[in-house]
Amino acid sequence: MNLKVISRNVGYALLVSALFMLLSIIVSLVRGNDSALAALLISFIITFTFGIFPFIFVRKTPAITLKDGYMIIFLSWLLSFLFGMMPYLLWGGPFTVMNAWFESVSGFSTTGGTILEDIEALPDSLLFWRSSTHFIGGLGVVVFLLLIIPTSSPVRLRLTNMELSSFSRDSYRTTATRTVYIFAYVYLILNLLAFVTYMLAGMSPFDAINHAFSVCATGGFSTKNLSIGAFNSPAINIITIVFMLLSSTHFAILYMVVITRSLKPLNNPVLKYYMGYLALFSVLIAASLKFSGVDATWGKSFMDATFQVVCFASTSGFAITDNSVWPFFPCVLLMIAGVQCGMAGSTTGGLKSDRVIILFKSIVQHVRRSVSPNSVKGVRMGKNMLSDEDVYPHILYVALYALLVVIAFSICLFLGGSSEHSLAGTVASVSNLGPALGELGTYGSYNGEPAGVKFVYTMCMFLGRLEIYPVLVVFGILFSRTKK
Repeated sequence: MNLKVISRNVGYALLVSALFMLLSIIVSLVRGNDSALAALLISFIITFTFGIFPFIFVRKTPAITLKDGYMIIFLSWLLSFLFGMMPYLLWGGPFTVMNAWFESVSGFSTTGGTILEDIEALPDSLLFWRSSTHFIGGLGVVVFLLLIIPTSSPVRLRLTNMELSSFSRDSYRTTATRTVYIFAYVYLILNLLAFVTYMLAGMSPFDAINHAFSVCATGGFSTKNLSIGAFNSPAINIITIVFMLLSSTHFAILYMVVITRSLKPLNNPVLKYYMGYLALFSVLIAASLKFSGVDATWGKSFMDATFQVVCFASTSGFAITDNSVWPFFPCVLLMIAGVQCGMAGSTTGGLKSDRVIILFKSIVQHVRRSVSPNSVKGVRMGKNMLSDEDVYPHILYVALYALLVVIAFSICLFLGGSSEHSLAGTVASVSNLGPALGELGTYGSYNGEPAGVKFVYTMCMFLGRLEIYPVLVVFGILFSRTKK
């Protein structure tokens, strides 16, 4: 590994965080020098210094190997978490070291879980920094890096492969360079549209920009204790649903719809499956809420059900109702929606609907092959026929996901977590859902969890956001070097 190459490129990621800390400082000054000004200023100076340091003392080196690329991505995320916790820690209040770490990891990984019990007690500048971590994480530190890494670098395509699944890359049908720019353009345009529509619906500019950052990153951090429910506005509810759906849809589909001015790109098997299970779950949960007496009218039942189903499926942490008072059946459906979530090539976490479809079709294929070995050739996805080599990595990822949940759940129990909280919290963290069930639900907080359990959750968020493989590769590289 070339430490000079790694340090220069990780420096870019830290400079991105420093930029948004500077913007948060401006917010503090505009808001009358609020109580987080000193914390943000110190954090900015430290982060900027560490980010700029490699550019001053390290000469530019053009070659980036694959191992360097994996280390760059791993360290970019990890150091973003570490430097991102400084504003919280220096401000104090409820932010112990573990709580500051939790909030930072949850923000950058776009998980949306929080340790805060009174969000509105935070100064505006710190709320802006909190939402900014969603914005950075949603676009992905990797995308910021790939916008800077020379296009001639052979590692650029391979780094793109780490952030986008094979389905996403195939759908873009373009070079790695253009893939990154398409992802960035779509993401930025969605943020702009969300900001404008939120303001038109009645949000203040400050609330609008914070919620735009959160909804497009499918994160869920809000400026209000009651999240979207605090605005008590059907229009804002619907806007949030629309942008959660758009942000959890394959960005290539959105891009092609606009470029071709045609709805043909919507004829996608994964999109059909995604929208289909959203509609089914919304109807089932609405009926459950109405018949159980949780909601008095069908209108409120459908609004609550649809909003929360889309929230969980897009792995966003917003809320308009408290799911801790819901019956058990709709809560289970919410978690199922959160695990399989949206589409690859979006800002969602979880397994991705793409992999879920492949899993189901692989099971059917295996059964048919057992009955008639010569009649089944492969798994069909739309017009494409996937070979066993194409299917295998995704089935393996599902198995790794399940194994990670089991291991993390067991560790949480060992560290003193309750069985209910540990299971729900682990699944929510690995899937980057944020809110889970019960006291960890839509209006709940992770503050009451033991410190060790919180740390396990953050590791799950990290692994879930990077989709496990890159982290395993990095440990494999480090282990191989240690053995030598």
